[in-house]
Amino acid sequence: MTNVNHEPETIALDLPDGRVLQVMVSGPPDGVPLVWHHGTPGCAWQLRYRSSETHARGLRYVTYTRAGAAGSTRRPGRSVADVAEDVAAILDHLKADRCLVGGNSGGGPHALATGAVLPDRVAAVLCVCGIKPYVGEPDFLDGMGEANVEEFELALQGEDALRPFVMKDRAGIIDADPEGVIETLATLLPEVDRSILRSEIGLDVICGIQAGVIEVDGWIDDDLAFIHDWGFDPRKLTVPSYVWQGSADLMVPFHHAEWLANNIPGVVPHFLDGEGHLSVLVGRFGTMVDELLPHL
Repeated sequence: MTNVNHEPETIALDLPDGRVLQVMVSGPPDGVPLVWHHGTPGCAWQLRYRSSETHARGLRYVTYTRAGAAGSTRRPGRSVADVAEDVAAILDHLKADRCLVGGNSGGGPHALATGAVLPDRVAAVLCVCGIKPYVGEPDFLDGMGEANVEEFELALQGEDALRPFVMKDRAGIIDADPEGVIETLATLLPEVDRSILRSEIGLDVICGIQAGVIEVDGWIDDDLAFIHDWGFDPRKLTVPSYVWQGSADLMVPFHHAEWLANNIPGVVPHFLDGEGHLSVLVGRFGTMVDELLPHL
């Protein structure tokens, strides 16, 4: 493996339906893309530890901002599966026939959807702390921190009910220091995740979250998509898939990963005792990517 330091290129990608998608690309120009789906809320911001690990493996690191967050045109009423059209457009722009796909938190279902809808172009899928479907799963909210329970209960009432909650959280995040972010997200953060946010990596994580809440429509549309039919069935996924989850996660409870592990055909699960929603990725991202490489 070689150490490569490539600053990301930001692309305003024109989509076939007239929307614009914000995309960031870094790493070797001839590398196979690792397309990463950010959490909710989030954006195309490239965390340095992830990009460096990706580059070192000869891959291009490709991130994008989901429809409705700053830089990407909103697509009202989008389903989780609709994201695959955007990924296909990214791959076409990069002239890439094949890719690896990953996603964390709210990006997890979108990563799975990309593999389900584009099986001929996706070699393998990595889902880190991803939620399970809401439809048909009455225990969806069990074990979530108080703020997430409130957020999803409002989402069930519709956009008008959800928006004030999202705007309140935005105000507590947009210009906050790590302690301010921790205070805003207090019911969702075990100590292991608070430690991450107080670290140098945490400052990078917070920058990505703050950029992701400049505009909140993408956050709202993510929540609405999660509680409706995803537009694909994870139980019919055919590409190699890997699920990682920490037992201390308060944003996405452990039973979500158990559902994915029990329902995605051939999935390889990794359950880590004591790790939280943020900490599970830090220090293990390279290992996660290494697991995908043999499928290229």
